[in-house]
Formats: sequence, C-alpha cells, structure tokens
Amino acid sequence: MTGSAKNSSSMTSNESKRMDIQSARDYTRSLARGHYENFIVGSLLVPRRYIQHLYNIYAYCRISDDLADETGDSSKSLELLRDWREELHKCYGGQPSHPAMIALQDTIREFDIPIEPFIDLISAFEQDCSVSRYETYNDLLDYCRRSANPVGRLFLILFGYREDRMFMLSDHICTALQLVNFWQDISEDFNRGRVYIPQEDLKTYGCTESAIASKTFGNNFRELMKFECDRAQQLFDAGAELIPMLDGRIKADVKLFRLGGMAVLDEIRRQDYDVLAKRPKVSKMRQALLFLSCLVYRK
Repeated sequence: MTGSAKNSSSMTSNESKRMDIQSARDYTRSLARGHYENFIVGSLLVPRRYIQHLYNIYAYCRISDDLADETGDSSKSLELLRDWREELHKCYGGQPSHPAMIALQDTIREFDIPIEPFIDLISAFEQDCSVSRYETYNDLLDYCRRSANPVGRLFLILFGYREDRMFMLSDHICTALQLVNFWQDISEDFNRGRVYIPQEDLKTYGCTESAIASKTFGNNFRELMKFECDRAQQLFDAGAELIPMLDGRIKADVKLFRLGGMAVLDEIRRQDYDVLAKRPKVSKMRQALLFLSCLVYRK
C-alpha cells in the first residue's frame, strides 16, 4: 500500500506525534483537493472546523475505491482491501500506519463515529472485484446501501445527527445520487466490464448489452432509461424531507448535493435519454447557479 507514514509508536515526544498527525492531515487534504471534481470538499457552505474531517473521510473513501478499481487484478485488489480493513480496525483499537488512517483515527475519536459505515464501504468495494452484473433492482439497492449510503450517514454523524429517520432520508438521497452516476456513466462502466442496469430491466424493455457496446440507441433503450431515471427522481423526492430537518450549517450542502444530482437527471432528459452517444454533464454555469441558490441556507 502506497503512502505509508511512519508509525506513531516510534515517536518519542508529544511534539513529534503532533507533527505526524499534521503530516497525515496534509496527506488527506492534498488527496481530496486533487480529486476536487469528484467530491465537493472545502466548500464555502461547510464551516471551517469540519473541513479537515471531511478531507479525512474522503481520503478513506477515495483510497478504498482506488484499491478496487486501479490494480487491474481482482485478486490483488481483494488482498489490498483486506489489508485496508485491518488498518481500519487499528483506528478503533490500535495504531494505524497509513497516513489516511492516522488522520481518520483523529476524526473517529473526536466525533465518536461507529465502524459500521466504514466496513460497509469496504464490503461494497470488495463486491466490485467479483460482481459485474445485478440481476434485480433490489440487488442493486443492496449494493448502494453499502457503497453510497454510508457516506451520507458519516456526513450526518459528523454534524451531530444520529436519528434513524434522518439516516433513512439520507439513504434515499445517497442511493439516488449513486443511481444517477450509474445512468450517467453507462458506457464508461461497460468499458470497465460492469453493467449496473438490472438484468431484469434489460429483459423487460427488450434491451441487450450489445446495444450498449455498439452505442445503438433506440426507443426501447429510451424507455428503459426513462424508467430508471424516474426511479432515481422518486428517491430524490422521498429524501427531500431531510433538508428542513437540518441546521443551516449543513442544510445548504445537502441541498446542493440533491440539486446537483437532479440537474444530471435534467441533462439526461434533455438528451432524450440517449446516454450512449454523449455523457450527460451539468455545465459550469449551472453548477455555479446551483451553488448560489444554496447560499441562502448558510449561517
């Protein structure tokens, strides 16, 4: 595993230990900012005292994802994810050595974060190494439960929210965001050997994977994508109740994520659901307008 930091047990003074933690924080900050286009961190909508902790959580998620996707060898990825899981357990009962885990341990301790969301994420990434098709929508939802929903729950816990109903509403939004990402990247995922459209839906609408491979778009595929986008919209609608339940500190950020996901759905509809010819993408101008529309929620 790359980027290992010196084990804090080798430090002999409090000052050295503080420097080690600061180096770890620098590592997660650099990693998060380097992937800024994929994760809204450092946002003006988030109070400054939480930014470093968001970096720490993001780094964990980013590295976990990369271990599953970037080795090109599923067996090697599973081995690395097993080691990563062991590092996570050290955050809860030992001394982790990876800089991302050293920084994350600081966040876990300060906010009393349970281990389950982190374990669920690793479980999803392990599944990516062995599962490339989903037979039913429920199968796909179970994947989203572990790949997307833990991120929303971690975000809520960071800001002091632990109510089950709020977790459920957050799950709706996070699953919708994950589904939108799938529908946005159908061709890209196919090129990586994965199809997230449930197999039962492909059959129902008379669509085949060969159509995805050849980028052949027809009325059947249009109706299929409309069906899938409507499902995501229903989840966005179901999760909307969460936003007024939040304090102004994070209300704006959650609102921005939800609006951003729905904006991608708008782009898919604007393309008449043809996600094969062109990847739907929200313009920089619209992103800026969405950001400005959320500033009113900031305290």
